[in-house]
Amino acid sequence: MLSLQTPLEKGSKKLINAWAFYDWANSVYSLVISSAIFPIYFAALFNEVNTVRMFNQDIKNTALISFVMAATFILISFTSPLLSGIADYIGNKKRFMKLFVYMGSISCIGLYWFELETLYLGLFFYFLALFGLWSSLVFYNSYLPDIAYSNQQDRASAKGYSMGYIGSVLLLLLNLAMVMQPTWFGIQGLSDAEASMTAMRYSFITVGIWWALFSQYSFYYLPKGNSNQSKMTRTVLLNGYKELLSVWNMMRNEMGLKRFLPAFFLYSTALQTVLLVAAYYGEEEIAWGSAGEKTMGLIISILLIQIVAIFGAILTARASERFGNIPTLIVINVFWAVLCLCAYFIKTPMEFYFTASFVGLVMGGLQSLSRSTYSKLIPKTEDTTSFFSFYDVTEKIGIVIGMLFFGFIDQITGSMRNAILVFLALFLFGALLLFRIPREKLS
Repeated sequence: MLSLQTPLEKGSKKLINAWAFYDWANSVYSLVISSAIFPIYFAALFNEVNTVRMFNQDIKNTALISFVMAATFILISFTSPLLSGIADYIGNKKRFMKLFVYMGSISCIGLYWFELETLYLGLFFYFLALFGLWSSLVFYNSYLPDIAYSNQQDRASAKGYSMGYIGSVLLLLLNLAMVMQPTWFGIQGLSDAEASMTAMRYSFITVGIWWALFSQYSFYYLPKGNSNQSKMTRTVLLNGYKELLSVWNMMRNEMGLKRFLPAFFLYSTALQTVLLVAAYYGEEEIAWGSAGEKTMGLIISILLIQIVAIFGAILTARASERFGNIPTLIVINVFWAVLCLCAYFIKTPMEFYFTASFVGLVMGGLQSLSRSTYSKLIPKTEDTTSFFSFYDVTEKIGIVIGMLFFGFIDQITGSMRNAILVFLALFLFGALLLFRIPREKLS
């Protein structure tokens, strides 16, 4: 794939749009695989029995997928510093971003073979796809201070999430048509249910193609970095971990970062876990009625979340400009805590729709504003990858803890509902810690 020979100037509209367009490319994974089609497909595979015999134990299917996600994020936590160190050394983080995009997109296509008879192979592809996505985001996020000035970063970050919501909804609508009317697309089966299951598997292929194809626009315009032709050594391989330690030491003199990251760790643990398990929660804990009503209800809920989230990310960016980043983050965290309380009690589809609409309003806002707030708090330096590697490791460790906790509660109690109240507490504690951050750093 060709790249632009003359790099675009930092802050240019075209460069910011090209960066944000990667959200358009990769968000189809988060929607179709993480949130919509795959959870429904996964639940349908275990329609008759919801446990798997592994390690001489019967493991609940939803607990199993939680443990697989936790294992993925453990690996990402250990490898992202290594990769960011190499990327900084060779001055070409775009090369690594490409590597993980192609790994993830090819693995999405591999999910076509995810069946009970090939469960281990399917879980392996699921593992690689998730690993590819989040590893690519380490490098994608680190581009933000490189492509946009401080006063542009809130809107640039929000634009990325908004573009992601729009693009992913478009593909989900196509996948929804495939699942509900498979014969329109020439997809046949012994029954309507079997044809729909096959259509879901084809939807995984569309995600892989979409992700790889639309990433090319970002790859063309994003800068490579400064090339370094020196020999690769073991010291270079360990640079990423040394840089994490350096970032940790620098935080002693960076009061804003020192106080932001603990708050971010708490509420991000809750946020990312809730987003990753929401569809499984809705599939199991809500009284949908028939299997068809469940499938349609979950997809409508997720579409509703995505559509509302487009406006939510924009409104959050506007609110941060008027009231400041920290007050806006505090309000959003409290709002999330209220939503967790509501989620604990909901049982009917209408209650789920109502809660989903408010989830969409604050989902992208908390993510995009956290990313841009961190970008503003880091010291002015060319080594942005190391700081964002630290940010990503913080986020991933939180996800590991959240997914393991959620999986164990689900396995032990047989219900996901009991874990929700813990996430409520994490949002509230995160909001309290945000009060400690000096506001002048973000002015």
